[in-house]
Amino acid sequence: MSTTLFTNAKMIDGRLCDIAVAAGRITAIEPAGVSSPQAERIDIAGQLLVPGFVEGHIHLDTSFYGDTWVPHRPCTNGFDVHERVAFQADNMAKAAPMEERARKQLDLCIANGTLQMRSHVMVDGSVGLTSLETILAVRETYRELIDIQIVAFPQSGILKSPGTPDLLDAAIGLGADVVGGLDPASFDRSIDGHLDVVFGVAEKRGVSIDIHLHDAGTLGAFTIEEICDRTVALGMQGRVAVSHAYGLGDLGTDAARKIAGKIARSGVSIMTNAPGNHSFPPVALLRQEGVTVFSGSDNIRDSWWPFGDGDLLRRAEIISYRSGFYTDMDLASAFDVVTSAGAMALGLEGYGIEIGAKADFVTLDAEHVPLAVVSVPKARRVFKAGKLISQPS
Repeated sequence: MSTTLFTNAKMIDGRLCDIAVAAGRITAIEPAGVSSPQAERIDIAGQLLVPGFVEGHIHLDTSFYGDTWVPHRPCTNGFDVHERVAFQADNMAKAAPMEERARKQLDLCIANGTLQMRSHVMVDGSVGLTSLETILAVRETYRELIDIQIVAFPQSGILKSPGTPDLLDAAIGLGADVVGGLDPASFDRSIDGHLDVVFGVAEKRGVSIDIHLHDAGTLGAFTIEEICDRTVALGMQGRVAVSHAYGLGDLGTDAARKIAGKIARSGVSIMTNAPGNHSFPPVALLRQEGVTVFSGSDNIRDSWWPFGDGDLLRRAEIISYRSGFYTDMDLASAFDVVTSAGAMALGLEGYGIEIGAKADFVTLDAEHVPLAVVSVPKARRVFKAGKLISQPS
């Protein structure tokens, strides 16, 4: 078994180390200069070595990145999920082939250091399993470059979209890893009916759950409480996520802290990308109460907004900026949201820079993590299973 030695790597704690890798795993971490010379050497040259970024929420099937520019269409009367879904259907009918667009988005994310990803893919009565089949094929093509979890996502609702409950079940059988949901109250008009399907498929298939929840204020908070209760009742702690959870950002501090305690006890994770024109969950408060908070790009240049660069380090900066994170400790917590916390939310095995972990890591030209978050250095080398897969041109 051949060994590769990554020399002069700066660890997050500031130590300068040599890291031995064999068969795609880290086998040793020693102070720089004391490791055995009997190995191929790759000099990290004192740059910061961090685990690959975790893209916890993205949509590979609906991005227009690399395609013709699509001007954004505002909703006619404030943010409306139903209207945005209709705009998306219209835009998708004119877009380049899904496989081509998904590959371009993956190339972008990998170059930025994302090595683990959860992508939501439309599965409902409007598209059937077609989009899922396309993204499953793309995932197979990229299997040695990035690990991808796929969420069967009912973008058109479950109860409002005929046949969707059966399609979600079939999607898991076809290869999707997670069952999704969308605004049980405001979109499907039935929290219980919607969650019956989502948790039913999850329980039957033994998979995790990730539910989009855009609902604001007390409606959103109540829905989260219902999700927490079901999670505990079914013993699914650590396997359920709520994405966006805008309503948590509308609550007063006392109410937010109270529900945060319930979320933490239930083991439900919260995903936020800190979008610019919405309330978003109070990241620091949730983390203080023990909630796993993770992040993702969400949409990259699609029908929902024209932004997105696939850079999770930039996302950590955005979260910090919007959350008022200024201290080194705060900035490090934002970095955790796009790395280790994401790995926990997704249930990833072998994540991190430690003996026995997968040799999936990224080099950053920064003295330490807080500086990396605020400066977002772009000259990165990306290693998957100890093999260089991307570097500056």
